[in-house]
Parts: sequence; structure tokens; C-alpha cells
Amino acid sequence: MKILVTGAYGQLGSEIKELAGNYPGWQFLFTDADTLDITSEPAVEAYFADNHPAVVINCAAYTAVDKAETDWEIAWKVNTLAPKLLADYARKTGAKLIQISTDYVFDGCGHNPYTETDVVKPVSVYGQTKHEGETHTLASNPATVVIRTSWLYSAFGNNFVKTMLRLGRERGELNVVFDQVGTPTYATDLAGAILSIIGKAENQPDSFVPGVYHFSNEGVASWYDFAKVIFELSGENVKVNPVRSDQFPTPAKRPAFGVLDKTKIKKTFEIEIPYWKDSLKICLEKLK
Repeated sequence: MKILVTGAYGQLGSEIKELAGNYPGWQFLFTDADTLDITSEPAVEAYFADNHPAVVINCAAYTAVDKAETDWEIAWKVNTLAPKLLADYARKTGAKLIQISTDYVFDGCGHNPYTETDVVKPVSVYGQTKHEGETHTLASNPATVVIRTSWLYSAFGNNFVKTMLRLGRERGELNVVFDQVGTPTYATDLAGAILSIIGKAENQPDSFVPGVYHFSNEGVASWYDFAKVIFELSGENVKVNPVRSDQFPTPAKRPAFGVLDKTKIKKTFEIEIPYWKDSLKICLEKLK
């Protein structure tokens, strides 16, 4: 079975690459912008004609949330157009698609964990383009699973964990917002869940149930909580001060509440999800 993974240099793509060795029967096709321009229809069409992937995992995304407010055209191409092209050609060749999305499709005004049927209302260009990507993939290819996730981090790429460790060592004291709440997600756990879904479907085709799903680690935290635990677990002596979001004005608005309800993905695909602090511990060990 051939599996196309786009955005292979990113956090999630890199984690899938790390786990690929556990699936010797599968042929992984890892691509990024330098090997496949997923915003170009001729390039996507030619790639599918040459390689015939059975499954596409679209990890590629424009994730510079603030920059997207002015760089909206590129954000739209990567987050909206590219998923539609991948879905179109996946459908034409009979391939399944797994599209990665975000909690930023919600406005963050809720107080209960968001379910897949809750009203979507993005408050940023990033959130809007990701939501449009969801809509197009589901409409273009009936064999599509959309997975919304939040606060992704790993040993790869740029992320909150690595930024906190670097700034903590440089400054010794940091201000971190406490009024934005969500759940940190270890990219290794998400990568494992995706490959588990594909593995089940290989043996039991009916187990692949298209639709929208939520995946993050278990538990809830503010960015302040997250930072505190990063330093506690890493043994770094850094003072963390809780501050309000309005003390850090940004071009793009962030959802104040982005906790996702994972009941559907756990039940449908029989997935167990670790608690966020347990996964953070593993990542920090890896970073040592």
C-alpha cells in the first residue's frame, strides 16, 4: 500500500516518518514543497498518475497565524486550494484522504469542549482558510477523514515547547497568557492515531468511517499552565508570570477556549489517548 504524506518536513510529517518503520508492508511517499507543489493542479495530477497512492495524509499547512492576516492569498492556496486538489485526485484514483485541521475553526466563545457538530465560526484568516479546506475535502472526496487538532508540539520544527525552553534559558523569567485555554497535543500521538486508523482500514475496510473528528491529548491547560509544566518537568529554574491576552496584542485573534471533545474518534476508531502531561514528559526526554 502506497501512502502519500504531504508536508513531510513539518512536525506531524516528521513524526509519521519516525513511525513509518513500524509498517514495513507500506510504501511511504514523503513530499514537501520542494518535491510536490500541492497548490498546482498539473503537479498534483501528474503525481497521482505516476504514483497511485492508496491513502493521502495531508500534513501540509500554512500555520503562521498572524502573518496569514496579510498573507491571506498564500494561506488560502495552501490551506484551502491544496486540500481540494488532493481530495479531487484522491477521489478520481480511489484513494482515501486524511486532512488535518485545527481548533481555530471555532470562535473560542464556548465553555464546553467542542464536538464535531458544534457551529464553526473562525475569527482569523488562518481559521477561515482551514475551515474552507475541511469543507472542500469532504465535498470532493467521500472517503475523507478530517481531524481537527490543537496546540501541536514535538521534537521537530518550531513549537511552543521549544520556544519556551529557549526563551527560559535566555531570560530566566517569562510572561505567558493564562486566559487562553486548550489542550497541548504531542504530534507523535496524533501520528500514531492516524497510522492506526489506516492500519485498521487495510484489514477491515468498513472501519474507515469518513467525517470530521477531534484529536488532542487528554486534559485541559492554559498556555501559562503549559509553560509552568514544561519548566517543572525539564528541571529548568524559570519564573513564569500569568498575564492576560490583551497585554500581548496580535494581528490575528485567537480562540480563548479551544478544548476539543474526543469521544467520537475514540469510539469510532478504538483509540486510546494519553494525558497531555504524560506525553510532554516523553517529548522533553527526547529533546534532552
